Amino acid sequence: MNCLRCLVRSSVLCRGQPLAPFYALRAFTTHPQNEMVEEMEKLLTPRAQSGTNERKKKLITKTPKGTRDYSPKQMAVREKIFSLIISCFKRHGAEAIDTPVFELKENLMGQYEEEAKLIYDLKDYGGELLSLRYDLTVPFTRYLAMNNITNMKRYHIAKVYRRDEAAMNKGRYREFYQCDFDIAGQYDPMIPDSECLKIVHEILSTLQLGDFLIKISDWRILNGILEVCGVPDNKYRTICSTLDKLDKASWEDVKCEMVGEKGLAPEVADHIGKYVQLRGGLGLVEQLLQDPKLSQNKLATEGLEDIKLLFEYLTLFGITDQISFDLSLARGLDYYTGVIYEAVLLQQQNDDQEELVGVGSVAGGGRYDGLVGTFNPKRRKVPCVGLSIGIERIFYVIEQKAKASTEKVRTTETQVFVAAAQKHFLAERLMLISELWDSGIKVLRLKSQSHPVGLFERSPMGQVHKGGGRALEEAWQSSACFMFTPGPEPVTKENGVDTKPVGNTGAPDFQSSQQQ
Repeated sequence: MNCLRCLVRSSVLCRGQPLAPFYALRAFTTHPQNEMVEEMEKLLTPRAQSGTNERKKKLITKTPKGTRDYSPKQMAVREKIFSLIISCFKRHGAEAIDTPVFELKENLMGQYEEEAKLIYDLKDYGGELLSLRYDLTVPFTRYLAMNNITNMKRYHIAKVYRRDEAAMNKGRYREFYQCDFDIAGQYDPMIPDSECLKIVHEILSTLQLGDFLIKISDWRILNGILEVCGVPDNKYRTICSTLDKLDKASWEDVKCEMVGEKGLAPEVADHIGKYVQLRGGLGLVEQLLQDPKLSQNKLATEGLEDIKLLFEYLTLFGITDQISFDLSLARGLDYYTGVIYEAVLLQQQNDDQEELVGVGSVAGGGRYDGLVGTFNPKRRKVPCVGLSIGIERIFYVIEQKAKASTEKVRTTETQVFVAAAQKHFLAERLMLISELWDSGIKVLRLKSQSHPVGLFERSPMGQVHKGGGRALEEAWQSSACFMFTPGPEPVTKENGVDTKPVGNTGAPDFQSSQQQ
């Protein structure tokens, strides 16, 4: 062993030249018993030799299925949408929270019924079975139970993950943002529910996406309908998941699935169809309260009375024109216990009038009074109701509109662009930029000193400017509203700076920044 150490640490002379320990070891490993030396030889092998094959492999330049990148223009639009949504949430008194992107697997399984197969599981590390969060609602209720919170208004905007079949052309991804608003705690009946619907209406109206409709129903009404129609208790959830397809499929297709795949009797399916195809407003609620069968069902009656009260509040809010009581609504998540709702954009023709544009649901939510109790050892319930805005589908609609628009999208908030009247004015420009930055003004400078403004060139606006050229082009691209050009005099408040408008609009208020 001592001989081995000496061999490794020292050089060996071969024909008068130093021989690296690597080659000396190679000669030493001719004997099978020297396995340890072979391992050391591997460790001493130069990285350049061992990594040659790996470097030859070409990386695939694509995003994983169901995901995408966003350009600066797209991010500018997204940030504006997020800002409008957050502003609405804050206007209603919500606080922001954040939770881990992954949760304990056992906390997620069992909360989503048939949707549980879409949950992403992570590899076991340290003895914890983890999964990526499927939505923001279950983590919120875990947060409430863990911190013993019984009253809270919160909003949460973050990414969630689903192993769903991606449809990129309709804003359906495997990684996407959700914008959630929830109210937890004891309130008078339907007060928080009506506020959630008001928030959905405010956001969709502010975003100017076009005509929309908010469908409402109640799980108790749907369960009551299934009960009076003779559906076995063990088939409630699976029949509801089929009924949830009525917004995409005809009643005949839905009936075929209930009878052929779910084993429901045809006459029972026909009886269900008489109810779930009904849509209306407060008048339909009054009609169902007089229904001979539903009026005798306790669950259905409770649900109908709450929907009636909800309509009274929505009338006070002045939003009933966009509300539809739709008995086919059956949101698929297992934790809903009362009122449920879903907002859809009404199909409209796009600009070339060739096809209809439709992305389905853009918001949804409901009441889930029992979910917090599943995390509480004493099963103590905390009433909760909330909503989720489908930001990706909304962004898809806005993105399609933006493609047909000639309006310039600002990707920066630059207010001033600093160029040079002549070459060799770097020091003057940096002094001016520093003063502007210190005053809270957003500034960019000309990238190169080799393009002074004193050249005759055509600007992006299609006009020839003396003192335009490359500097004006960069100023235009930066979205600045003003261009400052230091002159040969020292930069002071009285002289040395020429100011010219660039022509961009929509920038932050420059005058107010100057005054500051």
